[in-house]
Amino acid sequence: MVSRIFIGDLLNEVGYTDLTLCSSVEKAYQAIGFYKHDTTTTDLDLILLDINLPGKSGIDACRELSEHAVFGDVPIIIISGTDYLEGLDAAFSAGAIDYITKPPSHTELLARIPSALRLKADMNHRKAREAALLVLNERLAEMNRELERLSVTDSLTGLANRRFFNEFLHREWLRDQREQQPFSVIMVDIDHFKKYNDHYGHIEGDICLQKVSRALQGALCRAGDLLARYGGEEFVAILPHTNILGAAELAAAFHSHIRKLAIPHETSPVSTTVTISVGVANVTPNQSISPSQVVATADKALYRAKQAGRNQSVIAKDFTEEDQEA
Repeated sequence: MVSRIFIGDLLNEVGYTDLTLCSSVEKAYQAIGFYKHDTTTTDLDLILLDINLPGKSGIDACRELSEHAVFGDVPIIIISGTDYLEGLDAAFSAGAIDYITKPPSHTELLARIPSALRLKADMNHRKAREAALLVLNERLAEMNRELERLSVTDSLTGLANRRFFNEFLHREWLRDQREQQPFSVIMVDIDHFKKYNDHYGHIEGDICLQKVSRALQGALCRAGDLLARYGGEEFVAILPHTNILGAAELAAAFHSHIRKLAIPHETSPVSTTVTISVGVANVTPNQSISPSQVVATADKALYRAKQAGRNQSVIAKDFTEEDQEA
């Protein structure tokens, strides 16, 4: 107790007034919240720890404090009598950074404590910089993710753009080719969209494109399918692992979702509301054909749907025949 009070008085004399004096490790632990699960930070800058204390020893306390998630960065100075200096090796192994002999002198305190406090300040500064760098790195990563998203997204509709469509098309084509699974492509075109733009204006035209894209996207049922804006008022859906019946069902769903929108189209010769024409192609991928040929086949089917009066779907004939027409 005499040493504790003596050290406290010396520290007060030189301006260290924010002190917590405890007579045992357990009391110190209670004072700093060592056992509290909600203790996540500490304002402790330095711990002076007598190596020989009642109850838990100073060495054990030093080890526990050094291994603690919150108090592990707080420098610990061991206080030891000259007759117990052989215990200092164990104290340093337990995490102490320095020691002071008892009874401590004014000169020794002024030499050891400021040095330890500077170490703590440096550690705090380093941790603050590391935390700031982590935040910066996360922001940069988030910006990179956003840039990547924008690079593969159509800015008007939010759908995949042509670049991502091409990447997805070739990747899924190769996978279905390996697994010998059916592969379908659906081309969609808004009927008489130029007339819509001329009559309602380009702003309303953009709104129409957004509504149509959301409706088409809403018709997709599987996470593995892709809907992309192909260009202008054209959209394309890639349906891996999908046979011709599944593709035809989705084409019908596309028509149904667009009808439910009931977007007025006064200048359309097909309907009083916005409609779509759809072309469907299906094939089991093999080495003799390419994915771009399947897209071209779906596009031909779409062209025939337009020729037949629009507002309908046309399913491509046997792929080989369609390919030969190219």
